[in-house]
Amino acid sequence: MKNKVNPAYLEKVKQLSADDAERLLSRMGGKLPKHFIKDKVSQEEALALQLEIEDEQLQEWREKMTKLREEDEKREKKKKD
Repeated sequence: MKNKVNPAYLEKVKQLSADDAERLLSRMGGKLPKHFIKDKVSQEEALALQLEIEDEQLQEWREKMTKLREEDEKREKKKKD
């Protein structure tokens, strides 16, 4: 598990305030908290993994929204024609 932590996200974690880190921990879901306990992943590593997951999800959401907007524009254009 330790090999999978991206160093860029570890740097971001080090810059988080205590409140931001706490909020990030509270958003942790799925298997990550179990790894945090079972595999003895450090809190910094767990936060870095959570940041990476959230960034990936945000990127996927942005791509989906872009596609939806393009489809809406095409539909609106067809309606006008």
